[in-house]
Amino acid sequence: MSLIEALNWRYATKKMNGEVVPQEKVDQIIKAAHLAPTSSGLQPFKILVITNQELKEKIAAVANGQQQIIDCSHLLVFAAWKNYTEENIKEVFAHANAERNLPASATEAYVNMLIANYTSKSAEENFHHTAKQAYIGFGTAIAEAALLKVDATPMEGFDAEKLDELLDLTAQNLGSTTLLPLGYRAEDGDWLVNLKKVRTPLTDFVIELN
Repeated sequence: MSLIEALNWRYATKKMNGEVVPQEKVDQIIKAAHLAPTSSGLQPFKILVITNQELKEKIAAVANGQQQIIDCSHLLVFAAWKNYTEENIKEVFAHANAERNLPASATEAYVNMLIANYTSKSAEENFHHTAKQAYIGFGTAIAEAALLKVDATPMEGFDAEKLDELLDLTAQNLGSTTLLPLGYRAEDGDWLVNLKKVRTPLTDFVIELN
């Protein structure tokens, strides 16, 4: 199945049947997000994988009671760095240099430029940027799930402050950005499953400048 075919197949599943997604498929979806591009390769986000039913119910309570969170097989929580720091930037490049057998001097000038750039900005500005990077991984995970015929429902409708407290994210320099329940559609109870997929016409969507 091509990516276009997979994206035509997928939709924002409104009701899941509780069937468990095989772990190898979940791992593949996470791996796709892990390989997604990010600014300067910093990967300033993490993914929490939640299967504990009690915890899923607590999350649903701060997410407008969205039932997919409770009925899904695995709930992915995308959480971005709350701020860029000298320490976390240096840590990323130290790991990359070690993996590539490069000395620290190979990236020193670039690292110093990044540190000067980000540490001069407010935490709010930096979280806005890291959240954008998390969204790249989020979208990549959605596409990979579709290729694997795993249903997923992108979600923003939750109280981020309460979720961060529930998952103790602030202490880890993280802030929740999006939720992605993974599972399988309950075709007999989902009002959206049989409706035609509709998008803005390409002629209105694309602006060509020749």
